[in-house]
Amino acid sequence: MLFLYTVLMVSCVVLLVAGVIEQRRHFASLERIPTRVLVNGIRGKSSITRLCAGALRGGGLTTVAKTTGTAARFIHPDATEEPVHRKFGIANVAEQIGIVRRAAMYRPDALVIECMAVMPALQEINQSKLIRSTIGVLCNVREDHLAEMGPTLDDVARSLCRSMPERGVCVTAERDRLAILQEEAAARNCVLVHADPEKVTDEEMRGFGWFTFKENVAIALTVAGLLGVDRATALKGMYDAPPDPGVLSVERYRTEDGKKLRFANVFAANDPESTLMNIRRLLDLGAIHRPLSIVINCRPDRVERNGQMGRLIPELAPEQVFVIGHPVKSAIDAIPPGWRDRAVDLGGDRRAPEELMAELLGRLAPDSSLVAIGNIHGQGESLLEQLAELPAGDSEPSADDAAAPTVAAAVGIPYQRGVFEPQARQSPGEEDR
Repeated sequence: MLFLYTVLMVSCVVLLVAGVIEQRRHFASLERIPTRVLVNGIRGKSSITRLCAGALRGGGLTTVAKTTGTAARFIHPDATEEPVHRKFGIANVAEQIGIVRRAAMYRPDALVIECMAVMPALQEINQSKLIRSTIGVLCNVREDHLAEMGPTLDDVARSLCRSMPERGVCVTAERDRLAILQEEAAARNCVLVHADPEKVTDEEMRGFGWFTFKENVAIALTVAGLLGVDRATALKGMYDAPPDPGVLSVERYRTEDGKKLRFANVFAANDPESTLMNIRRLLDLGAIHRPLSIVINCRPDRVERNGQMGRLIPELAPEQVFVIGHPVKSAIDAIPPGWRDRAVDLGGDRRAPEELMAELLGRLAPDSSLVAIGNIHGQGESLLEQLAELPAGDSEPSADDAAAPTVAAAVGIPYQRGVFEPQARQSPGEEDR
């Protein structure tokens, strides 16, 4: 018994010493990165991370970045990138340790990294132990992850504030709960800087080759300004930055029986407010048109979100609502009674993707639009794979197309005929990789 007790004590001491050594190594890696920008919030974190990194690169700062959104990416100082590989495909905040160590090898001027923690306690650990940011970004407070950070939006705001750097600077574009953010910042001796999207002009927005928002651009410009990068230089760097794989896009397809289809991938905007805002903008721009059908992809670990998507249906007023994934009941039951008869249960993950796609396309009108909402993982990914196998549709201008560039210019969003999301520009290094 004494032997076992001795072994246990020795093991504990060894683990303790190893932990202390690992922590010191990590803090030493952080010290080699003078500016650390931690991007937190509910929606748009990946886009803001890329915009901030692009703005700083444009200003001549050696910058490393890491996103966590639709597809986690490690972005090198030359803007080339590669996927973040995870054991068993499971995300864990501890992966930030390896990211920091790898970033420090470049001896960069700045690291821009997306917060991947959801639980309030983990958000605080991510800031105080893993990143120790010098500049924090809290992009917005939206209705998402209420089970972990809620139940109210005020609670979500206070939870997100746990990532604010003490005695540092935090940049935000949030308006509705700005007072809460100011209160939390004061408690941490943190200077809260409000990024005003109204100061971003329509002309500046036209320089982007993908869909983004003035709020995101305003935040990136503010972060760049804090680090001495002038506005024009920062904007040029942002224009050259490759977009996130989950960027809002509209593709045109033609089915085997000759139907024309416009497909909008709105999976990345998976809270109700952002989803509704994005679809309305696409309709206003003429990028999609009616008759409109909606696909809701359900996940068993996002039952609350499934219901949120179902409750949006009256505001979107689609002709049909296709429900895939599991459990479909969580979305269908949330659709108000007057609209529930438009829901079509496609069987979710119980059916082969080919069979599911065949039934979906068979129910569409000859010339219609399809919008995917909810969460991309699971059956949503299969849907995108099946659609990608369809032949590309033509880019013949329609009546909506003729008006779309004018509307796009009016709201300051780029427009490209045929495909709403232009292909990302690639540097020679990225093409080689």
